[in-house]
Amino acid sequence: MVFDCIVAGAGPAGASAAYHLAKRGRSVLLVEKQSLPRYKPCAGGVSPAVAQWFDFDFSPAIAQRVETIGYTWKLEDPVQARLENLEPMWMVQRDIFDHFLVQQAQKQGAELRDNTAVTGIEFKGDRWQVNTANGLVEGRYLIAADGAEGPMSKWLGFKEPKRRMGAILEVSTPGVAQTDARFEFGMVKNGYLSSFPKGEGCSIAAATFRGGDASDLQTSLKDYAAQSGFNVANCKTFTHSLCLWDGNQKLHTQNALLAGEAACVVDPLLAEGIRPSMFTGVKAAEAIDQALAGNSSALETYSKIVSDEWGADMVWAQRIAGAFYRFPGLGYKQGIKRPAATSYFARILCGQMRYSDIANTAIKRLSGGLIPGMG
Repeated sequence: MVFDCIVAGAGPAGASAAYHLAKRGRSVLLVEKQSLPRYKPCAGGVSPAVAQWFDFDFSPAIAQRVETIGYTWKLEDPVQARLENLEPMWMVQRDIFDHFLVQQAQKQGAELRDNTAVTGIEFKGDRWQVNTANGLVEGRYLIAADGAEGPMSKWLGFKEPKRRMGAILEVSTPGVAQTDARFEFGMVKNGYLSSFPKGEGCSIAAATFRGGDASDLQTSLKDYAAQSGFNVANCKTFTHSLCLWDGNQKLHTQNALLAGEAACVVDPLLAEGIRPSMFTGVKAAEAIDQALAGNSSALETYSKIVSDEWGADMVWAQRIAGAFYRFPGLGYKQGIKRPAATSYFARILCGQMRYSDIANTAIKRLSGGLIPGMG
């Protein structure tokens, strides 16, 4: 059988693409190297804005909803803010969330082959031949959604992405349920720590936006967890790569698209990755559906849509990040501690605002203590 589309990678991007293509009546094969459900190192915060792209209820895949966000600077100078008049943020366990999305795609008719690593690809005639650990499969189109460390983008001829480091510490908190999402600034150079609740546990994450060493992040994670009163004796740390948006780029090639972290769509200020990954999955499905219907410019249009609707705003996110992480102490006082900050960022995560709406004011404020006449 020649599938209309083969999707490599069953994360949020790949599963979203498979769902929407199958729903449109296209034959879809979703291949995943690991057996599902599988653990994925991730802080696990999801914007409720993703619900607008689907016609099913995500509740079974949400571990907890959070309405309060707390901030600290080197574990001191705390600030707490409530998400007023906004949908609570979702906290998810990625093994459950990703598998739930895949199951929705299967209900629409997508075929899943997990525990099936892709070992090579070749475009032959009018189709992609995809070699896997379990044999050869063929598809007219291909979506590379195999994540920050997957080989597909390289095999397709795209440039090597710039990778940053992230680390996760999974902590069990039986009988002590954390109810807020927490961000800690100052303990990680050029980055931050976060603690997101997941029922009787939480995911403590560290991310760096300008270089960074994995061992440094792991040390910072354990220091933060210990000083926050968590028992880390039997907790395991996981490290992973982050592919931040690094300027507009081509995301299409011969009958193939990049989606998710393979397309480097992670927010360079907050490291949000799930929402943009799902956005690219949805848009990739639309593009390939149109291409299958005879639209010869559909894949090129996909690159433009991602650039216009996501990338253009990430340029502003990069600029704010540059100002903030250069002088994070000042950024904490001039930015994070302001009552409006949480509202702005929550609205950005919910899709109600864009970074461009706040960028000029934010950059002036972050630079105000250093540049005469600004503030």
